[in-house]
Amino acid sequence: MERLFPIFVKLAGRKVLVVGAGKMAEGKIEGLLNTGARVRVVALHATERVQEWVKSGAITFEERAFAVRDLEGVFVVVVATSSSSVNELIFREASARGVLCNVVDVPEQCDFFYPAVVQRGDLQIAISTGGQSPSLAQKLRQQLERQFGPGYAAWVAALGKTRREVLQSGLAPEEKRFLLQSLASQEAFERMVSARRTQKPQGEAA
Repeated sequence: MERLFPIFVKLAGRKVLVVGAGKMAEGKIEGLLNTGARVRVVALHATERVQEWVKSGAITFEERAFAVRDLEGVFVVVVATSSSSVNELIFREASARGVLCNVVDVPEQCDFFYPAVVQRGDLQIAISTGGQSPSLAQKLRQQLERQFGPGYAAWVAALGKTRREVLQSGLAPEEKRFLLQSLASQEAFERMVSARRTQKPQGEAA
C-alpha cells in the first residue's frame, strides 16, 4: 500500500456528497457536519437520525439512486452503501473527476481514511493504520483519551491566546521561541490544572 500523507483539511463551505444514509453513514455524516461542510446525501432510504438532520436543515437529502451527475462540483464523496457494484462505480467515476473518495470499509477504494480521533477542544490527535486495523486504531485512541484528559481543551485555548500575545510583543525571536516552548511543557499543563483546582469555590467537587 502507498505511504499516506497525514493532513487536516478545511471542509467549511465545501460541497461533500454522501451516498447512503443507513447506520453505516450516520457517523460519517455527523463528523462532516462538525466541520461546516455543505453536506448532500443521496440514498434510497434514510435512518431516523439522518431524517432529523434533514428536517433541521443541517443536510440536504435526495431520496433516489446515485447518478454520476451527483459528483459535479463535489470536493469529497463518502460512499456507504451495501452494493459493491455501486461502490465500485462511484469510486471509478470520482477518480476520473479528481474527487476524493472514501468507500467505507473498502480500503482499496479509498483515497483517504477516517482516523480514530481524540478531540480536546482545538487539540486533535488522529490515529490511522491505513485501513489495516481500525480496531487497533480505536484501542490506541482509548489509551490516548486517558493520557490527554478533558483539561487539555482549556489549556490549548489558553496557549493560543498567550501565543498571540507573545508574537505581538517586543521580545527578540529567540526569547519568543523559548517562552512558547516552555509554556507548552507538561510542567506548565500541570501548573494550569493545579491552579484551576485551587480557584474552585469551596464545596465544589474536584
